[in-house]
Amino acid sequence: MLNQPLLCLLATSAVALGAINIPNLDFNQEAIDSGLALQAINSYALLKATTHLSGTCTLDKLKIRQEWRTLSKPQRREYVAAVQCIQARRSLLPPGLVPAAESIFDDFVWVHYNQTPFSHGTGNFLSWHRYYMHTYETHLRACGYTGALPYWSWPLDLDSVASSPLFDGSDTSIGSDGTPIPHEGMKLNWPGNTPTGDPFVYVSPGSGGGCVHTGPFSNLTVNFGEVALPVYGKEERLSSADPTAGGQSRCLKRDLNEEPGRKWSTWRNITELILENKNIEWFQGVMQGMVNYTGGVASLGVHGAGHYMIGGDPGSDPWITPGDPGFYFHHAGIDRVWWLWQMLDLDNRRDVFGTNTAMNNPPSEDTTVEDWLRLDPLAEKVKIKDVISTVGGDLCYVYI
Repeated sequence: MLNQPLLCLLATSAVALGAINIPNLDFNQEAIDSGLALQAINSYALLKATTHLSGTCTLDKLKIRQEWRTLSKPQRREYVAAVQCIQARRSLLPPGLVPAAESIFDDFVWVHYNQTPFSHGTGNFLSWHRYYMHTYETHLRACGYTGALPYWSWPLDLDSVASSPLFDGSDTSIGSDGTPIPHEGMKLNWPGNTPTGDPFVYVSPGSGGGCVHTGPFSNLTVNFGEVALPVYGKEERLSSADPTAGGQSRCLKRDLNEEPGRKWSTWRNITELILENKNIEWFQGVMQGMVNYTGGVASLGVHGAGHYMIGGDPGSDPWITPGDPGFYFHHAGIDRVWWLWQMLDLDNRRDVFGTNTAMNNPPSEDTTVEDWLRLDPLAEKVKIKDVISTVGGDLCYVYI
């Protein structure tokens, strides 16, 4: 049976595009700043994707990933229940190998922790996270979730992240902000990514800082120890002697913050990222705030900004940030931005750029689409080329 809701969306998208000639990318400033340009790009991408289905991906199998607030309340509750199910299922790792990993949810944290040096600032950054998110979605569906992975559109919450349907503490959210605790801001840097001027990105204090106090996941336990958790008001980061050891359990903390989004994740930031960067090198470099692509200016980029809009512990720790359920909404949003960029020139945007180590430190071979993506024990290995398209190979989904 054909995907009737999708057919309706395609028809609506075709009408919405109207006289807009997307390949010319001719948007006025008001359209860019209001989000209308990004909406038009999404409409075009949807039409483009559905004309490039391949392999086992057919219209009736196509999953539609939506922004969280567009889901019905029953759908949101179903999603939350599936995450709680993953958190209740025993770890797939061999007993005793990683004491901090008590559940499948913890396994996702461990896989990210274990591969951070080989999946960030690397040639596989986008593809690795795409497959990681797909694998998370697969485990959600094994826990009874019937929808597609939802994403977070950051510009919608630049007035108040704490009031977002994602973080408002209701039973249809993923829990609240952290308890307000007076604290200083953060001074962030990335070794090997040193700007020509001030090496730090300064993030003002958010509105929380303490334990998530209301709603789903307010009782969530963070099991992995800190790896590189920023210390408020200082240049240092907090590190556990062994982040994978047991006995380090603590509450989930958040420090919701509009400031990073207002600087780096506005409608304009995202739209210009998509339109102004014509190859994968520049696209992913600007997205990650890499100084070689920002004119030497310290930046979080669209990618880093979303992480620090959530903040807290483990949300501010780049190695173990998947310990906050908000991580998956943010990275689905990152995957959506890549998908939009790809669909503007799909035939020529199936490549990768970079090496197999973060910032090429230590020096390593160039990444190719023939390289493997490994998420043991959560999924079978696949090649980058198998996930380079969301509508072919092992994947079958679009964004609206």
